[in-house]
Amino acid sequence: MTTPPTTFEDSYRRGEPPWVIDQPQPAVVELEQAGALTGPVLDLGCGTGEHTILLARLGYRVLGADAAPAAVERARERARAAGVAAEFTVADAMDPAGLGRFATVLDSALFHVFGPEDQARYARALTTVVEPGGSVVVLALSTRGPGFGPQIDDDAVPAAFTAPDWTVKDVAGTTYRGRVTHPDQVAATGGEVGELVDLPAVVARVRRRPAGRSDAAK
Repeated sequence: MTTPPTTFEDSYRRGEPPWVIDQPQPAVVELEQAGALTGPVLDLGCGTGEHTILLARLGYRVLGADAAPAAVERARERARAAGVAAEFTVADAMDPAGLGRFATVLDSALFHVFGPEDQARYARALTTVVEPGGSVVVLALSTRGPGFGPQIDDDAVPAAFTAPDWTVKDVAGTTYRGRVTHPDQVAATGGEVGELVDLPAVVARVRRRPAGRSDAAK
């Protein structure tokens, strides 16, 4: 089942959600260092902006977008405090067409908040912003984890990103870093309240089919 956007707005207004760790995800840092991200980049579901700021500091053309106005406000404040000229906007991930065209969409912990039908709808929506030959990089919590948040199976990304628009390049195991924010999470994660914990996750790279290419040519 899809998590309503108001849930995230409320979480940002109330305090520090468990996905706000004040640093980029290690898996995203590794992806960037491996050359998996090409600008311009859309950081969709950017939250408080850690990845947008990281990429802007590294010289990428990057736009951070989130459906929660409170998240975008905090991202802008974080960028100002860091002295980084980073751009952010409020946007619906299911209707991103007005955001422009990008070589890469970075999705860190957004895809997994959608139910299966909305995951497929989201993949269709991304065809309006990903350039032919461009990529979507998805980082999501795995069902191999302790239930820290929404989770996906390894086959969820291939099930959503289908031909003729998409080719799934690879799906691999990795980790997602979160913060223990509630006593109920202590037993499941092995961490104490306030600590950062690394949880089983999935990272997938998906390629938008180049214009004019047939299934046989993939």
